[in-house]
Amino acid sequence: MLERPSTAQLLAADLRREILDGHPAAGERLRERELVERYGVARHTLRAALRQLAGEGLVRIEPHRGASVARLGPEDVRWLYELRAALELEAAHLALERNGGRLPEPVHAALATLEDACAGRAGSDPSWSDVSHAHADLHGAIVAASGSPRIVAAHQALTGELLLFLLQLQPHVEPERLAAAHAALIADLEHEGAGALRAHLRESAETLGASVGSVR
Repeated sequence: MLERPSTAQLLAADLRREILDGHPAAGERLRERELVERYGVARHTLRAALRQLAGEGLVRIEPHRGASVARLGPEDVRWLYELRAALELEAAHLALERNGGRLPEPVHAALATLEDACAGRAGSDPSWSDVSHAHADLHGAIVAASGSPRIVAAHQALTGELLLFLLQLQPHVEPERLAAAHAALIADLEHEGAGALRAHLRESAETLGASVGSVR
């Protein structure tokens, strides 16, 4: 039988969507009393939801200070860039090598999903939550195409930070530009090889790094 989601899981899903849409913003405190009253839930239910989001890397919980939306600092951006480059470049190299110099269909399908998310629904602006998940899914699809379970597992552990990265990048990039950049990335990977990914990752890290510190 399918397991029904708990109230805490449903609350975590709603808070996750709001966080990834930028409201509340990175670094903003999540006040228990306000959230308990707003959602009409018990305090222990809210805390369980916040712990779930903390486990995903989207929320930080500090003793005597409570919870806040996580925020990447200068060193976080640099370290994430370095780790992503190590994992994703090798994954892209293996993916191309094992698929005759092309990326498999799931990667192209993930790109189409990202383009749709960036375009938004008819008559409405794009949901940054949808964009964030589609962006993470595309990079995950590239890594999955490597066929390397260890690389895939290591990359999946970065999912929360990838979502947080794009959340903080939101003020600096338009959805249309994001979609175009990733369409160009997939084309460049298939024509120029895995090295095309390094410039892509570095550009996005430097764009965010300019607002929180330098990436060297």
